[in-house]
Amino acid sequence: MDSGSIAFMLICSALVFFMTPGLAFFYGGLGRRKNVINNMMMCIAPIAIASVMWIVLGYSLSFGGDGDIIGNFSHLFFNGVSETASSRGLDIPDALFAAFQMMFPIITVAILTGAAAGRMRFTPLLIFIAAWLLVVYFPFAHMVWDEGLLAKWGTIDFAGGDVVHITSGVSGLVLAILLGKRRDYDRLEYRPHNVPFVLLGAAILWFGWFGFNAGSSLGANGLAVHAFLTTHISAAAAMFSWMMIEKFQTGKMSLVGASTGLVAGLVAITPGTGFVSLWSSLLIGLFVSPFCYFAISVLKRRFGYDDALDAFGCHGIGGIFGGIVTGLFTTPDLALDKGNIGLIYGNPHLLIVTIVAIIFTIVWSAVATFVIIKVISLFTPIRVTDRAEAIGLDDSEHEETAYPTFMGLDS
Repeated sequence: MDSGSIAFMLICSALVFFMTPGLAFFYGGLGRRKNVINNMMMCIAPIAIASVMWIVLGYSLSFGGDGDIIGNFSHLFFNGVSETASSRGLDIPDALFAAFQMMFPIITVAILTGAAAGRMRFTPLLIFIAAWLLVVYFPFAHMVWDEGLLAKWGTIDFAGGDVVHITSGVSGLVLAILLGKRRDYDRLEYRPHNVPFVLLGAAILWFGWFGFNAGSSLGANGLAVHAFLTTHISAAAAMFSWMMIEKFQTGKMSLVGASTGLVAGLVAITPGTGFVSLWSSLLIGLFVSPFCYFAISVLKRRFGYDDALDAFGCHGIGGIFGGIVTGLFTTPDLALDKGNIGLIYGNPHLLIVTIVAIIFTIVWSAVATFVIIKVISLFTPIRVTDRAEAIGLDDSEHEETAYPTFMGLDS
């Protein structure tokens, strides 16, 4: 065991955890003031659910055994997970590896809740989170990161482009469609109620993402340094390109746009952050923003789905883009398998298997989300009443008020 790597990974685990409160501020600020408590609770509740499930069976299903689709029950309640030794050949003990990985399902389910903002009942949401972790997150963590089916195909995902962002973004889209539009979606223009919250949340996400990506090197080493740099460069480039797009489209640059752009850059670099060069990360950041901007400003209106806080537009589209460019730009020097490299270096295999894996992920996530919601709806309504939605979910679902001096409904 290496004490430096242990210290580094403890810090990275805390940084990834910190991303979830950051997302709560980001989503809370983007939403309406009568729903800010509910938006934040949808992000915070997964901390409890995912953490408990991870200790009980999540880690075992994700990183136990050698099955193609799912692990086994060998590590229930962290049975046999050493705090002093590694069974994976790492410089950190198994328990620290498991603690770091525990933070990922928390932020993943928190991301997808943004698509349901403003109209989903909270109790069915909690049931959905638990079921979704079982049938989507744990299998994909195993298939990609524990030498399961997708890893055997040859796909790579350094820190969660497929496991985290595509699964959550696609599931969020399906959830939004099944819930239907908010009651005044076609009549009112929704505007973020607290832009400083948006920036605060985005800044915390950026800060925590260094642990998210650099920590996925699983040690204090040169790969962590490289991942740190590619993460920052992509985020900065994406923020810049989003600002330029806004300037060209509207004549003005917004703080919400800059914040959204940097998050898109973080999402896009995640699958390849330890596999692509620094110059590639710059291009990835510059070019992801047009795709996400188009999804948010054009596709959503054209197809009429109400992805309230753009979980699909930012994370789904950004994750798909990030996976594809990983298949383009993975360098021979950083590739896990020196023959499994990016297309621009002469081998199309990685790009092909990445696209196949992305399609597989989209279909699995969409079908699983559809089935879970349909089953839950057999036993309880999943959407709040029209009156509750009009009053606001802060009061109707939680009997709390973020701003006590505010009276009445807002637009």
